Amino acid sequence: MLRLRLLTWDVKDTLLRLRHPVGENYSAAARVHEVHVQPEALNKSFHQAYKAQSKHFPNYGLNQRLSSKQWWVDVVKQTFRLAGVHEDRLLATIAESLYQEFCSAQNWELVPGARETLRQCHQLGIRMAVISNFDKRLEKILSHCNLRHHFEFVLTSEEAGFAKPDQRIFQKALHISGVAPHQAAHVGDSYVRDYRAARDVGMHSFLLTRAGPANHWELGVPKQHVLPSLTHLLSVIEKG
Repeated sequence: MLRLRLLTWDVKDTLLRLRHPVGENYSAAARVHEVHVQPEALNKSFHQAYKAQSKHFPNYGLNQRLSSKQWWVDVVKQTFRLAGVHEDRLLATIAESLYQEFCSAQNWELVPGARETLRQCHQLGIRMAVISNFDKRLEKILSHCNLRHHFEFVLTSEEAGFAKPDQRIFQKALHISGVAPHQAAHVGDSYVRDYRAARDVGMHSFLLTRAGPANHWELGVPKQHVLPSLTHLLSVIEKG
């Protein structure tokens, strides 16, 4: 049994996941303005736009003096341009509505076991916090999904100035909490950004696995560090 003083969490696809594919949300937002684009086409163009934006302007372009909102507005606009929609004024309106829409609870659902696992960790007296590659909307999203009260603090990559797997975002969380690395653990769904990155700063970590075949990195993770579901965590930790 692992004795812990601090448990940090990734959010997207660990505690919360999108209720619908991105393309469905984008297509619905466009239909309000009588623009009809298939969700599948928008899904494809979104992934292209997001990948390019992340490459050229990592961590919301903070080092290039972009705001996270402008970063996302540009992603939305490019998504629609790649799908054949080019009217700038219309794209600006759609981008603004989508930026606000993704703050609401209606676009998010809890990963199975999330609420119960957080509640029981809280009852055990384990301090909890968030370390997430996300923008400043995350506080509001967690509040709207009735999860914020579980966490002492929420550290986003936008606030920290560093994105996982950069060790400095984990070190900042440890500094805020005043907890030594060996007394802390991190839970996430990414081998590189969560499991390996946390261990590189001396923390314990657990990898939440998805359905389907494991990738070659995950195959090397000890079984006791793998969570087939969030509720499995409760059998391997206790308050330190």
